[in-house]
Amino acid sequence: MYDITGFQRDLLYVIAGLDEPKGLKIKDKLEEYYENEIHHGRLYPNLDSIVEKGLVEKGAKDRRTNYYSITKRGEREIEARREWEDQYASSLR
Repeated sequence: MYDITGFQRDLLYVIAGLDEPKGLKIKDKLEEYYENEIHHGRLYPNLDSIVEKGLVEKGAKDRRTNYYSITKRGEREIEARREWEDQYASSLR
């Protein structure tokens, strides 16, 4: 996960926590977290980037709407990230 941005990592986490969300649902969840508007020009290129990296799959719900789902590689990357964070943040518990 070292080669993606923090925003892309947050996208990955949101997708992992939802059942095949569409882009607007992901956008809504991130806006709640960031407390700012997420523009389409930021959202969709970053979604495409994590799809290209094989962390997320993109499918079509209909002709206008796509959905996103985490891949096995994406799940492994999240788990590896959590293990790495636990090495340094475990004393905070």
